[in-house]
Amino acid sequence: MNIVVTGGAGFIGSNFIKYILKKYPDYKILNIDKLTYAGNLDNLKEVENNKNYKFVKMDICEREIEDLITGYDVIINFAAETHVDRAIENPEIFLKTDIFGTFNLLEISRKKKIEKYIQISTDEVYGSIENGSFDETSPLNPSNPYSASKASADLLVLSYFKTYKLPVNIIRSTNNYGPNQYPEKFIPLLITNGIDNKFLPIYGDGLYVREWLYVEDNCRAIDLILHKGEDGEIYNVSSGEERENIYVAKKILEILGKPESLIRFVKDRPGHDRRYSIKFEKLKKLGWEPLFKFEDGLEKTVNWYIENEWWWRKIKEGDFKEYYKKHYQI
Repeated sequence: MNIVVTGGAGFIGSNFIKYILKKYPDYKILNIDKLTYAGNLDNLKEVENNKNYKFVKMDICEREIEDLITGYDVIINFAAETHVDRAIENPEIFLKTDIFGTFNLLEISRKKKIEKYIQISTDEVYGSIENGSFDETSPLNPSNPYSASKASADLLVLSYFKTYKLPVNIIRSTNNYGPNQYPEKFIPLLITNGIDNKFLPIYGDGLYVREWLYVEDNCRAIDLILHKGEDGEIYNVSSGEERENIYVAKKILEILGKPESLIRFVKDRPGHDRRYSIKFEKLKKLGWEPLFKFEDGLEKTVNWYIENEWWWRKIKEGDFKEYYKKHYQI
């Protein structure tokens, strides 16, 4: 199988590429990535010389992508602007990449008669839920420009299935964590701050709830949907591992052997969703179950950041430093 992965230099995309090349040594992967601030070719050092892997720097909004994908069977679109705080500050780039970029890929897929198009989405399109869990038929109720842009992209994908019979799947996963995650995200930010004995910023009262999914489990789910997913279907990917933000912070400090006095509560995010929760029975029927319990996956993740300081320190000592000071004011 020949696969185009867009956004493959990012967190989930790079983990997926490494997972696929290891599991299927005869598969070929073309990685197309614009290399924005969160795109990092260091994520792919293990495979950069693999004969079945190729990288091209390009924006998914560019029509020239069509010239690159002759001979490829599948497009999996990981490419997106994803950080809610940045979406609140500058929503325009989210609309461009997440909506118009998806539209461009769908048009190219239709013209090139791609055998499968997979859109990597998010549970955030459903919005917040105080009790119970959303399933794939729940209405979309996004709360911020990021989740609204992803919801819009999902609707575009479904329209191409209904109108043009393009074989598509949409994958909505809960919060991923694991190696190579850009340190503006919650878990790697807390880990790296903890390593450096800096304050761990926690929004509001710290009681916001998320379901946490170890990135390798998500890669396994995407792999299964790629090979067995029914055309036109949406699949939620979750773990059932709900944790309050304050618990996650305390657990990270416990693993690091650092004091809880490093926790610092900061001004809350506008429109902050209280709790996300999704059902994944449809995916279970395909034969998938998460393998990693949260505490086990978190310990693996903390250890990875301890052992790979070379990877994250140059990020945090670069442009990210000014963003962090401005955003958290600590």
